[in-house]
Amino acid sequence: MPVFFEGKMKSEMKELLEKVKSGEISVDDALLKIKKQPFEDIGYAKVDLHREVRQGMPEVIYGAGKTSDQIIGIAETMLKNGVETILITRLSPESAEEVAKAHPLDYRSEARAGIIGKIPAPDGIGKIVIATGGTSDIPVAEEAAVTAEVHGNEVVRLYDVGVAGLHRTLAHLDEIMSASVIIAIAGMEGALASVIGGLADCPVIAVPTSVGYGAAFEGLSALLSMLNSCASGVAAVNIDNGFGAGYLAGMINHMEVKNENSLS
Repeated sequence: MPVFFEGKMKSEMKELLEKVKSGEISVDDALLKIKKQPFEDIGYAKVDLHREVRQGMPEVIYGAGKTSDQIIGIAETMLKNGVETILITRLSPESAEEVAKAHPLDYRSEARAGIIGKIPAPDGIGKIVIATGGTSDIPVAEEAAVTAEVHGNEVVRLYDVGVAGLHRTLAHLDEIMSASVIIAIAGMEGALASVIGGLADCPVIAVPTSVGYGAAFEGLSALLSMLNSCASGVAAVNIDNGFGAGYLAGMINHMEVKNENSLS
């Protein structure tokens, strides 16, 4: 786990550990205090330095609506507090160019995401399969894929396997049946999630996209279809929310690892 503590925070952590050692405070109470450690206020943002302690993954920077200087400032705060890999979502090419002047940046234009630091080796319990109904859904899928990879997951991409040509879906039964969690991404009527949900023996995260003609209502039609799925084990996130799906899939893919660590 990255070292988050410097200066005053490091001193407070040492004092807390000494209290555990002396028996003045229990291990469980100390863990609760660690989870409640404060954020760092940099004026325009309050950077959550202990998101990884609480959730297993550090804070992610949402790039849309932020200036390049704000993104750089948040990233620098995270880096100085020991965060080794930073994900920036919804990052425009213009902002990416500015951020790259301050920090080495791996910019994934299709996903509209930037990565500062190295992507860790996969350490989840299995593979996350990401399937799209069509090629037009790939930008949302790539956002999900990059999010999952940055958080230590192996990702298998199955693109353009929509139900308009069901044989394309069925050609990937091996990948579908061997996944630990599947992200099904589709616009139009959003039927892909139900079809995959009826084939798979793992959780399916449905992502409606804003792809489709007029009556698709910019993804609302797909969202309602996914919410009304008759397949068991299918849950939906919001329209075009590839990040949310990738993050949730990563948490599911690490549940057994988390439980083993808590027992050891």
